[in-house]
Amino acid sequence: MKEPEGQSSAAAIADGLAQPAFVRSEFEALRQHIGQQILGQAELVERLLIALLADGHLLVEGAPGLAKTRAVKALASGLEGDFHRIQFTPDLLPADLTGTEIYRPQDGSFRFDKGPVFHNFVLADEVNRAPAKVQSALLEAMGERQVTVGRQTFHLPELFLVMATQNPIEQEGTYPLPEAQLDRFLMHVRVDYPDLSTEKAILLLHRQEARAQPPEAPHRVSQNVVFEARRAILELFMSPDVEDYLLHLVLATRDPAPYGRHLGEWLRYGASPRATLALDRCARARAWLGGRDYVSPEDIQAVAPDVLRHRLILSYQAEAEGSTAQGFIEALLALVPVP
Repeated sequence: MKEPEGQSSAAAIADGLAQPAFVRSEFEALRQHIGQQILGQAELVERLLIALLADGHLLVEGAPGLAKTRAVKALASGLEGDFHRIQFTPDLLPADLTGTEIYRPQDGSFRFDKGPVFHNFVLADEVNRAPAKVQSALLEAMGERQVTVGRQTFHLPELFLVMATQNPIEQEGTYPLPEAQLDRFLMHVRVDYPDLSTEKAILLLHRQEARAQPPEAPHRVSQNVVFEARRAILELFMSPDVEDYLLHLVLATRDPAPYGRHLGEWLRYGASPRATLALDRCARARAWLGGRDYVSPEDIQAVAPDVLRHRLILSYQAEAEGSTAQGFIEALLALVPVP
C-alpha cells in the first residue's frame, strides 16, 4: 500500500493503514537507501536490518576503512531517531558513556546530565580499546535498557540499537571483551575487503560525493513502522520440524559428540539459551525481509554463523590445531539433519 500523499509513515500507522505491504515497502526503501551508500557489503546491510527487527545489538569486526561507521550512519539517516558515535579509548570513563550528575550551586542540588548512550542509535567504535568498566557500562545498558545513577534509574529509548566495532589487526593496548559479555550481542558479523568491481564503484561514489552532498533518504521511516515490523516477524509461521532443527543446532554446540567424535574435542563451552532466542528472532527477521510468511531451514542456516560465532569457546586443542568457531559451525550445519 502506498503512503497517502502528505501523510507521514507515523500517521499511517496511527490511522490503521499499516498493512503488511506498506511496512515491507518502507523497509525495502530503507534497504535501498543504505545499499546506495554502502557498496559491496550486502550482508552487513542485511545484518543491520535484522538486528533492528530483532531488537538486538551488533558487533562488527573488520579492518579499518570497510564502511562499518558509514553503515550505521546510513541506517540512522533513514530512520526516525538520533545517532551518536563514541570513540572508545583507554582513558574513557563510564560517566563519559552513561552521563554524570552536575552540581547546581543556585539551589544546592544535582542534575543528571544524560550521556551519549541515551540516543536511539549508538556506534561504539573500537569497543575493545576501552577498559572493562566502560565496556560493562555499555553492555549493562544494552542488556537492561536502563542506566542507574545513585538512587535513580533512567530508561533508554524504546528504539535502541548499539553497533560496536572491533579492529582485528591491532591488539596491543586493547581489552578483549569477555566471552560472557560477548553473549549480549545478538550477532557477531565479520566484514572483508571488496572485490575489484566493487572497489571501482566505491571510488566513483566517493568522487560524486566530493562534488556534491550525498543523497538524502526520501523520507525517514517512523519508529512505529519498526515496532509494527517487529510484531509482524513474531507472527511468522515456523513448523515444528524447523523449530526442532533450530533447537538441535544449538544443543549440538553443547554436546557435538553424536555428530562426530572429533567435534566433541573442539569445544569447552557451547551456546547459551540466549543463542536459541537470538537464532529464532534473526531467522524470523531474515524470512520477513525476504518477503515470506514462514521460516525455512535456509533462514536458520544463513544467520547461524553470526549468531553462534561469538558464543562458542574452543578447547585448547582446537586452538592449537588452528581450528576456528566458524569451521565448527560449518561442520555442524553439514552434519545436523535438515528437515
